[in-house]
Amino acid sequence: MIRIWGLGFWVGLSALGAVQAPADARDRVDWDKIDLTAERRAIENYQRYDQLLQNVGWRLARANSEFCDRVIPATGLQLQDMASYGAPEIARRALGLSGDFAVQTAATGSPADLSGNFPSNREVVRINAVNLNEWENQGPFDWQRLARAHDLIDASVQGYEAIEVGFKDNHVSVIASVPVCTTRFELMGEGKKAVADGSRVVIGIEFPAFQYEEDEFAALVAHELAHNLLSHTAWLDRNKRKRRNVRMTEREADRLIPWLLANAGYDPRAGKRFFEKWGPKGDGGLFRNRSHDGWDERAEFVEAEIPRIEALMDSQGKADWRTHFVREIDPDKGLER
Repeated sequence: MIRIWGLGFWVGLSALGAVQAPADARDRVDWDKIDLTAERRAIENYQRYDQLLQNVGWRLARANSEFCDRVIPATGLQLQDMASYGAPEIARRALGLSGDFAVQTAATGSPADLSGNFPSNREVVRINAVNLNEWENQGPFDWQRLARAHDLIDASVQGYEAIEVGFKDNHVSVIASVPVCTTRFELMGEGKKAVADGSRVVIGIEFPAFQYEEDEFAALVAHELAHNLLSHTAWLDRNKRKRRNVRMTEREADRLIPWLLANAGYDPRAGKRFFEKWGPKGDGGLFRNRSHDGWDERAEFVEAEIPRIEALMDSQGKADWRTHFVREIDPDKGLER
């Protein structure tokens, strides 16, 4: 299942992400003490980071779909649900909504983006015939309902069919889907970590690469995406997370970075630049101890892939990593015969 979106419930805004209050207290918001302009700015700041992640994630997942084992249709649309915030009523007022659902992001170049109908915070009422606001919610920090809405979108585009989105202003937009590699991209509202779990890539909003050039940030996303595309989580589950096994999967993910970047139109050498920029300060933080090669070694492994990639791009116009990438691990090891 792919969703090119983050669920949004990690965002830690001033009042919106505050400690959950009892139900009766939430009904007594002192509006004189709430700066709605500041709250909206906080939401929009989070959305800027999320937009970059979705843009890069979409570009990588779309451009490499020809070579992925698992592919699914997607629209590039990401919603937000006020119930996922710590103070839903404040979030609703800050964004000027009457209901709970609105656009979070539309990944650049995706069907949702190309339609021109999905600016951030535009209020959404329904997906096909389903009125999302009629679904029961569990109150503040209810992320499950938003996940359900995204599951509905996933189910609705199976077979590469279109979905119909109804807005509060009575406008209706029909968007088709296109195949992408199966991974969803989520922004965490705090922290400096970047992880992949087999189906998601999750990056903390404080990760330094958000401040790098886009192709260098894309190298970070590509590393985590590579773990999912190469089924590393499942392989480690079967073969145990010994230091040697983890190190092989990390090296393999590093080496796939320039392949994914090249197919997406990024500079494949951006992977080397990412490690050179991040490594001197970050090595031992996100990528810890001996389960990873040193940052300088990692940069060299990335660089070593470039000649083969450039030759393939020159001769075929694409870097077919499914055929030409040399694996560090036996992907079938541990499978039942």
